[in-house]
Amino acid sequence: MRIGLLLLTGWALVLSALSGCEDATVEPTTYGSVDVTVLDARTNQPLPNTGISTNPATGSYVTDAQGHIALTQVPAGLVAISARRTGYVAATTNVNVTSGQTQNVVLQLDKPSSTTPPNAPVRPAPVSGATGQPTDVALSWHPNGATRADSLRYDVILFESNNLNQRTLLSNSKDTVVTATGLLYNTTYYWQVTARNTGGASARSPVWSFQTGPLPDNRYLFARTSAGNTDIYSSDNAGGSLVRLTSSAAVETAPQLSPLRDIVAYASNATGQYQLYTMNRDGSNQRQITALSAEGYSNAGVGYRWSPDGAQLIYAHYDQLYRINRDGSGLTLLATAPAGRHFRECDWTVQGNRLVVQTIGANPYDSELYLYNADGTNPVLFVSNLPGRVDSPSFSIDGTRVVYTRDVAGFNSATGRQLDAHLLIQRVDGTGTPVDISAGNASMNNNKPAGTNDLTPRYSPDGFRLIFVNRVNDDLSPPELWTVNLDGTSRTKLFSNAFLPDWK
Repeated sequence: MRIGLLLLTGWALVLSALSGCEDATVEPTTYGSVDVTVLDARTNQPLPNTGISTNPATGSYVTDAQGHIALTQVPAGLVAISARRTGYVAATTNVNVTSGQTQNVVLQLDKPSSTTPPNAPVRPAPVSGATGQPTDVALSWHPNGATRADSLRYDVILFESNNLNQRTLLSNSKDTVVTATGLLYNTTYYWQVTARNTGGASARSPVWSFQTGPLPDNRYLFARTSAGNTDIYSSDNAGGSLVRLTSSAAVETAPQLSPLRDIVAYASNATGQYQLYTMNRDGSNQRQITALSAEGYSNAGVGYRWSPDGAQLIYAHYDQLYRINRDGSGLTLLATAPAGRHFRECDWTVQGNRLVVQTIGANPYDSELYLYNADGTNPVLFVSNLPGRVDSPSFSIDGTRVVYTRDVAGFNSATGRQLDAHLLIQRVDGTGTPVDISAGNASMNNNKPAGTNDLTPRYSPDGFRLIFVNRVNDDLSPPELWTVNLDGTSRTKLFSNAFLPDWK
């Protein structure tokens, strides 16, 4: 009986064990895939050769040239994906992997922030204290002890001596060179570079300096229209020291150097009307000197001239001729034009203390030249109203002759167009006949080209040549500046795209 009971108990234990095995069935492991892309957090560019790992671990991987890697056989469930690359802060993200499906993951890596400032920039060029620099100068510097991984950015500021206003030449740039343009001649400038790393820490260079070269003694002035803007330039006869003196959005035109050769007068419509201004020969210290405009029939600021001593100017304001001091004071009415006419171009000679003044009607071809005393009295008709336009009177140095232009084709156009304008020289005393300079010397084949106009003549400083504009008579081609001997020989081109010249 006891043995039977033991056998029964044994069989019960066996059956119980077998029943327990059926309840503990193990489920099979399933897998999904993860497509990983790693990007630079700042530039959004792919990061190749970036190490990728997972937790639970499935292996070690490296991204391809596109910053991509496809992870297969990733256990389903929550998986941590980590990316590590030299020079970057590691990043980890969790992804819930689904059996038989592909998950897309993008990791963005940042470069480590540094609170340690970079070294101050060094080795400036030009070297600090350099002299004789051009008015457009390239400034450069070098990082000190930095590597490409530092990703330094630079700010550059420039100060002009005796001027507290700063110019920002560069801001948050990787460049280590910048060009400072439009500088003044014979002026000291100070500049400083700030270097900044990705963490925002910065360091400033010492304040460096340089001095621009002396102002060239440019004897030629003219106006030029470029990209829709009309401005004033000075140059030597070869164009090698060309200086742009004005740069505003207004029209700035008709430059004339004072007989004292210290300041330049010019006309500008910056106020909405053409007024007279003066400036230094380097373009600085621009100031308006007239309140009554320098305008009238066919007169966009061209009707004015310096006094022989450089202390005053005369200018045309519609039908009135005024004299004004060079500082804008002492405005004096000299003369009033005949009814229905305006004053236009003019000149003033110390020899005999005379004025020559153009009067013009509503039509540009309705033009006459008069001689006046310097005080505006005693007008005498000098050149009558001839067929074709008569313009631009200018005295010879000795005051005995006047050069002017006339369209010898006799073409009268309400638009002002001329077909064959010539340079003519006529004696002030009325003797002799006008000498046609544009006719040139036929035997030397140096006369004015057909289909062009010779315009706005002025005597050279030595009195033996003329400077003038030659332009195709359709007024579509750019004007050119030329010189010519008083006998019409040696026509010589100086500048292209230039008009309203002055030579002193």
